Amino acid sequence: MSSNESSLAMQRIARFVDENSFMEIGSQVTARNTDFNLSALKSASDGVITGYGLVDSNLVFIYSQDAGVLNGTIGEMHAKKIANIYDMAMKMGAPVVGFIDCGGVRLQESIDALDGFGLIYAKQVEASGVIPQMSVVFGNCGGGLSVVPALSDFAFIETEKGRMFVNSPDAICGNRVEKCDSAAADFQSEHNGCIDFAGSEEEIFDRIRTLINILPQNNEGDVYTSDCEDDLNRACESMDTMAADPRYLLAELSDSHIFVETKTSFAKNMVTGFIQLNGMTIGAVANCAKTYDENGDEAEDFGKRLTPNGCRKAAEFVSFCDAFDIPVLSVTNTTGFATTMCAEKNLAKDMAKLTAAFANADVPKVNLITEEAYGSAYVVMNSKSVGADLVYAWNGAKVGMMDSEMAAKIMYPQADATELKEKRNEYEALCANASAAASRGYVDFMLEPADTRKYLVAAFELLYSKCISPIDKKHTTK
Repeated sequence: MSSNESSLAMQRIARFVDENSFMEIGSQVTARNTDFNLSALKSASDGVITGYGLVDSNLVFIYSQDAGVLNGTIGEMHAKKIANIYDMAMKMGAPVVGFIDCGGVRLQESIDALDGFGLIYAKQVEASGVIPQMSVVFGNCGGGLSVVPALSDFAFIETEKGRMFVNSPDAICGNRVEKCDSAAADFQSEHNGCIDFAGSEEEIFDRIRTLINILPQNNEGDVYTSDCEDDLNRACESMDTMAADPRYLLAELSDSHIFVETKTSFAKNMVTGFIQLNGMTIGAVANCAKTYDENGDEAEDFGKRLTPNGCRKAAEFVSFCDAFDIPVLSVTNTTGFATTMCAEKNLAKDMAKLTAAFANADVPKVNLITEEAYGSAYVVMNSKSVGADLVYAWNGAKVGMMDSEMAAKIMYPQADATELKEKRNEYEALCANASAAASRGYVDFMLEPADTRKYLVAAFELLYSKCISPIDKKHTTK
């Protein structure tokens, strides 16, 4: 099958794909450059193994950088091998998975190597929205190479040896690696916004296999990726106790209780990931009020407020779903936006990105309001006004401009406590509950929390054949 069977790069591939399914392409490719004694250093494969294999019987194209050959550095032919894999994957309509372990640009090849970087970038952009792209950082991923996982749809980093950075920790003004290891897996997964999960090789491979099984193979694939053995009318008990952390709520709703979360450590006040309803893959976006530890105790409290990073995370996820015709479910439980100086610097722009993502998406869109949905934070979370096809709300949910008590205080600043209570109750009855929103057509149906699964199954079944004619334009500017 391969002339590189003993390399770590090949061993990773063998552990990832179905047994004996990998076929190598370009095993004899070597560098053309002979400057700076490169002819004595080069070897077959040119530092990257490329080919295709099966993952749970699904066709997948793979490249795996070999740090044992020229430190895995990217040269002209190295880049062309990766570009060739992308061309084949787009022709066949199959995902690309890249294993990154690289010393950066090959200095001996200079501008040819730099051109190779650009070639890889261009192929990733060309493939974006056509086939799913996944990257795993197993070793070094520095400088310009960090663009590769950032351009991927899903990126992972191995916790022990994976290191991702644009500037190394010691090159950052006022920092050193002992002070803050900004290249470490935990830092990157929490702060850079492109890492979906940090873990061991086995954990990462399991995540990728799950994604490959739950996602369409390409932008012409079907969102029905499996048969459903779960009861479509299954009652979801105690759903109202799960509203604060929608990770539990989404797992309870999904077929066989499977929820595949993305960007797990970044902007944890916004949850994104995939569920299945009657075998149909659904992209889920939900703002998170609280997180809990393994003992069920409260770990973090986000106050039902949207943040810039959360909005950006959700916007990118919705855009991915729209590109691959994956329906979107939003779960809304928000009272407003973060009120910090740091958030204020970016909120308007990232709110706009989220609004544009929902409004532009022409896939089936359903919004579920669980507890509270107030103000413009509610509007940008896939409300009826920005394009939701159906909006459901739990009985007792509150929907409106703002909390009724705050509204009463603003409208009647001179009122005493008795009058304020009276006006608060009046405002809530008329303007701050889901029933009032339903009477105006902004909410389509009120339901009991336990019945959520069966109504969502029916909603997405109804919307499966949705078809709209887009406005004639190249693309939006947001």
